[in-house]
Amino acid sequence: MKSYLLWSVLVGSGLLLGLVMLRNRYAFQWLGMICLHIAFASILLYILNLFSSYTHLELPLNAVTVGTVSVLGLPGLAALAALKLWVVGV
Repeated sequence: MKSYLLWSVLVGSGLLLGLVMLRNRYAFQWLGMICLHIAFASILLYILNLFSSYTHLELPLNAVTVGTVSVLGLPGLAALAALKLWVVGV
């Protein structure tokens, strides 16, 4: 019973958030910018992994790394690379 209640609250709040987003005319621009940042972050990580045979540095393409690079940009990519070299090594 408890899980049904939690799922209904989640679905209901998601629908209300969608309704609020559709009523705001700047919401689509905001959503488009988020999608653009995620796409550029994915492309940057893919390019880094493409040259991994030369650099011997490979970062996984998952939600955490894409989210970090999309929020922080190139400094986030450099921070992830430095963290991987520091913790794991080459």
